[in-house]
This record gives sequence, structure tokens and C-alpha cells, in this order.
Amino acid sequence: MPNWGGGAKCGACDKTVYHAEEIQCNGRSFHKTCFLCMGCRKALDSTTVAAHESEIYCKTCYGRKYGPKGIGYGQGAGCLSTDTGEHLGLDLQQHSPKPGRPSTPTNPSKFAKKFGDVEKCPRCGKSVYAAEKIIGGGKPWHKTCFRCAICGKSLESTNVTDKDGEIYCKGKCNM
Repeated sequence: MPNWGGGAKCGACDKTVYHAEEIQCNGRSFHKTCFLCMGCRKALDSTTVAAHESEIYCKTCYGRKYGPKGIGYGQGAGCLSTDTGEHLGLDLQQHSPKPGRPSTPTNPSKFAKKFGDVEKCPRCGKSVYAAEKIIGGGKPWHKTCFRCAICGKSLESTNVTDKDGEIYCKGKCNM
């Protein structure tokens, strides 16, 4: 029986895909609603898809299934999950740490060299992260702690002075 009109067949559901609802990937057509990760079923787009032969995955599932295996491989904190990988046919229990072994780095100085030591705010003593860091007097400060030690006025790089590890405004509080 002849195929009258229509379009290409969807790579996921094998039904006809019309131009208005078509997404192409790896030479295949998909409905927008069928363009899902074959592992976790998350919706994909051109920036999140990873194709392997006729299969499409999100980058996380692709990495789990086809990426390097073993301890020490990963994509950073964005990849952390309690997912066992069972739906991908993986047995991740073989890579889990042995009982009784510490899960923190055994040599904190090596960890600090690789990832950088988190600096402490001189005013409150808490960690200062890049998004909230202001440098004054050669030290990192939280935006909320970057105030004159005497009058409490909020400071900026143009009106700050430092003495003996403390910061002051350049007005009457400058000693």
C-alpha cells in the first residue's frame, strides 16, 4: 500500500512526524514530545542531547552508560545523585567504597591544592564564596560584613581604608 504524503517516521514512536513538530538528531526525526532521554525520560534539546548510534540520552545518562567507569570519574557535583543506574543495566555497587574507609579526602592539603581553600571572612569567621566576596585591606569579606568597624557604614572600594586587619570608612572614623 503506498505511503500518501506525511513525513518521516519518529525515531522513538515510529509514527509520522510532520514538519511543525519535528526535531532532527543524528539524521533521524523525532516528535518534540518524543525527544526524551532513553534512560531517565527527561526532555532533551540540542544543548542537552548526547546520541549513541540510534539512541538518545541526556548527558548524565550518556556518561553513566558510555563514559569511563571506576572511582574518580565523574562530572562534578552536578552529577551527584542517589540513582543506582539500575534502569541502564548498570551495577554501581561494585564501585562503592569499602565499609570502614573514610569518605573524606585522606590528605586535606592535596584536596585544597586541587580545589582551593575556602577563605574566611575576618569579621564573622565564616567561609567567603566568590559570589559574595569583596576584597578590602587585602582580605576577603562578605558583602554584608564589608562595613566600617566604628560606625557600621557600608563600604565600597573607593571609601575604605584598613589598619591592623580592620576596615574603616575614609571619613571621621579613619584613625
